[in-house]
Amino acid sequence: MKLMIASDIHGSATYCRQMLAAFEREQAARLLLLGDILYHGPRNDLPDGYAPKEVIELLNARKQQIFCVRGNCDTEVDQMVLAFPILADYCLLESGGRLIYATHGHRYNTKELPPLQPGDILLHGHTHVPAWEHFGQNNLYLNPGSVSIPKEASAHGYMTLENGNALWKELGGAVYHSMVL
Repeated sequence: MKLMIASDIHGSATYCRQMLAAFEREQAARLLLLGDILYHGPRNDLPDGYAPKEVIELLNARKQQIFCVRGNCDTEVDQMVLAFPILADYCLLESGGRLIYATHGHRYNTKELPPLQPGDILLHGHTHVPAWEHFGQNNLYLNPGSVSIPKEASAHGYMTLENGNALWKELGGAVYHSMVL
């Protein structure tokens, strides 16, 4: 099954539309959102096209295809308007025979690890910077970057995950990194 993984929309209808166009183009079975969906947060400037009500409408129309973990900017109020669960701190996935611990990154990250075993993968957003780094005992840290507010000169982007292969892509679809898990 092909997954598309994205993070940190921060209420941008402009970039949410581009992300959903990429989701359609990718023909992924599901979209995993790694949090920070509607609110831009006090540390960020407003992203281009900031329109949380439009983001709500766009995402709710695809509620059957989306699963999500809670970001540091996501609250119970957001859950009241979004038609898919957003308040889980993490979810577990498997790809290429490896366990993936998916979370937002504000609570669990490479400095504050969740309960990982050797070979497990930590997947999170939060930093707005794409990543694919080895650490620990054959562990991997993966980050899709940010849909709307990329940092450190990175692209507005996302990841795909299929059969143990991870691809990092710009919202337009250009691949800029790939990795076999």
